[in-house]
Amino acid sequence: MTRLVNGTGKLLPFVGMMVAMLTQSGSMVVIKVAMIDDINKYVMVVYTFALSTILLLPFALFLHRSERPPLTFSALCSFFLLAFFGILLCRSSGTITAYVGIELSSPTLASALLNLVPAITFVLALIFRMEEVHWRNSSSQAKVLGTIVSVTGALVVILYKGPLIFKAYWSNFSSHILKVSPQLNWILGGIFCVADSLFTSMWYIYQSSVSKKYPAVTVIVFFQLLSSTMLCGVFALIAVRDPTEWKLNFDIGLIGILYQAIVATVIRYLLCTWCVLKAGPLFCAMFKPVGIIFTVFMGAIFLADDFSLGSLIGAVIIVVGFYGVLWGKSREENEIAKGVENLESSCHNVPLLQNRNR
Repeated sequence: MTRLVNGTGKLLPFVGMMVAMLTQSGSMVVIKVAMIDDINKYVMVVYTFALSTILLLPFALFLHRSERPPLTFSALCSFFLLAFFGILLCRSSGTITAYVGIELSSPTLASALLNLVPAITFVLALIFRMEEVHWRNSSSQAKVLGTIVSVTGALVVILYKGPLIFKAYWSNFSSHILKVSPQLNWILGGIFCVADSLFTSMWYIYQSSVSKKYPAVTVIVFFQLLSSTMLCGVFALIAVRDPTEWKLNFDIGLIGILYQAIVATVIRYLLCTWCVLKAGPLFCAMFKPVGIIFTVFMGAIFLADDFSLGSLIGAVIIVVGFYGVLWGKSREENEIAKGVENLESSCHNVPLLQNRNR
């Protein structure tokens, strides 16, 4: 692992994660642009999931066929339940709550609030007894303090906009097309984005349980996308009564669907999976706040988003809390690893001592 994350072995995972964060930020901007062009958000979700399912079908059929456990009815039910949580509640910038949050506020706000996921996941892990807190331990203190700081930063981003730091005048969109959200819409959008982060954390907790029972990631994702397509399709048919809303034209809406399915789902998933295998989950998680920087600049260039002082202060606070949680988790894992090594070394030494005494 040390060799992979140092020297030349660190370059490719670094580039891979930078591209993954860029695609995530681009996803938020594309969603906002598509909805400005009046594409229905529910229809967009259905088409995105359907195309992603088709694209992942070859991977699910042929990748690691000999290593996959048997596909049981219990596993299919778990995938379906995972998809139910996923389509309605989580999967950042790819589901209903995220789409509504971005529509009411801005991609910058949504990107900043995504950094709440580690803190919320830690709280949920405590509730479900997947994590422990030892108050005298510095790693536990860092995780708790980081969680509190992240939540504080989220409140700052949502409730305080403050004066503008810069105002973009060079966007391709005219001012009458892109209307600035009122304060109430901004707060509601922030609440939806926080809900997206909360339910994403819930999805991670349940996904961890499912992955232990069925350790074939590609198959899990495929069946989740397939179930998501069917569930979203039923929901959208009820919510969208106008048949013309389902018609696709060669416009920004179609581009948004293609981008979401190909780039934001399949390519980003493959990049993140490869980077986790090469450099570990902690290395990849450290790139999460980079998405804020990318989203700010892309929002200013393509959407003429105004960047306010409240967004900057809140984003910085969230990032500090984010790294606090990660530092505490990393330190805890190192302590556990050292404890295991010491235990193994003591077990190997006992027979030698006994032989000498004899």
